[in-house]
Amino acid sequence: MGKLRLAVMGAAGRMGRRIVALATEDAELMVTAALDAADHPQMGQDAGVAAGVGPLGVPLRPDLSAPADVAVDFSSPQATDHVLALCREHRLPLVFATTGISAEQQRQLEALAREVPVVQSPNMSLAVNLAVKLAQTAAAALKAHDADVEIIERHHRFKEDAPSGTALEFGRVISREMGQTVHRHGREGRPGKRPRNEIGYHAVRVGDNPGEHDVVFGLLGETVEIIVRATNRDAYAKGALAAAKFVARQPPGLYSMRDVLGL
Repeated sequence: MGKLRLAVMGAAGRMGRRIVALATEDAELMVTAALDAADHPQMGQDAGVAAGVGPLGVPLRPDLSAPADVAVDFSSPQATDHVLALCREHRLPLVFATTGISAEQQRQLEALAREVPVVQSPNMSLAVNLAVKLAQTAAAALKAHDADVEIIERHHRFKEDAPSGTALEFGRVISREMGQTVHRHGREGRPGKRPRNEIGYHAVRVGDNPGEHDVVFGLLGETVEIIVRATNRDAYAKGALAAAKFVARQPPGLYSMRDVLGL
């Protein structure tokens, strides 16, 4: 069997460049298409040069101009409609890692998953997805024990959405187990006594931090924390490439990184 042909969406971005670079080191993968916005200043440049790994013979283009077996998207919500349309047109399995999409875009993504296999995850990291599973376990164990839940996340100054998609995923998983109905984004003034039915989120934006999440279960007299940190973006890129290999072999459906990792 030949190499899996990869189309990278958002290939000129920080994550897209790492996807391209690490895919060139993987004997099972070959980058055949690199897409980004038509007005990007690097448009037309070789994607390998943009990623710092030397020429690949794959120019940055706004549309899919070469055959591919699977697409990986680390672009932006503004590009999501275009990405979904391309995958539908070309019947491309998709690894979708873009966060901050609208409710309508989520519905369109789920509609696409009825036609082609899609892995959607707000975070492609193995460690993060393991931490989500641990948070689910902790929530199930503590739901009858009056635990407060707070989620603190830290990311680089360039991140546009807050809280992070990963923080919101922690919150979704925990609230399904514990039943919280209020998702509180920060506090100020005199909000009064903390209600029992909320999860608090706090977003920190500093420097070039690639991502940290601290999930706090606070009880009277003791605290449980689940902390996961990335030291660079390769953790996300490697997870996305593992997801690409997984999704290319699946029937249509909407999958998560927990499916990819067997968690």
